[in-house]
Amino acid sequence: MSVRLYVGNLPKEPVDRDELQAIFAEASPSVSTKVIKDRKTGKCRGFGFVTVPNDELAEQIIEQFNGHVFKDSTLKIEKAQPKSKSASEEESRPSGGGGSAPGRRGGGNKKSKRSSSPSQAPDSGSVQPDPRWAADLAKLKELLAAQPNNS
Repeated sequence: MSVRLYVGNLPKEPVDRDELQAIFAEASPSVSTKVIKDRKTGKCRGFGFVTVPNDELAEQIIEQFNGHVFKDSTLKIEKAQPKSKSASEEESRPSGGGGSAPGRRGGGNKKSKRSSSPSQAPDSGSVQPDPRWAADLAKLKELLAAQPNNS
């Protein structure tokens, strides 16, 4: 089972995948690297990934290279976090959102609206206040009700 490691704090200057590969090839020639770059500028976004064949090698690389200085930047290496559970749950659902982030977000919001109560439905005529401002809105309504009507 391959293990993916996060490599953080890469310099913003141009970082070549082969340069990063050369660093980790000291530990094992079977590692593969990926530098994450900005789509528009092509510059390094400050992180990348190293894929290793097993957990033992992953731990060895973390111990050996975490804190390693690369182009005046101290690397931060740790096991990569898996993708969020909500994204993987929705992808596995037959009626789920889909593969792209906007589709997942939209799919989740649509589902929550379908299961909402009738008082929150957009066609019912009642509008629910934002809960962050509900207390202030209640005070404002009381002040308006207490004022004499000047009309």
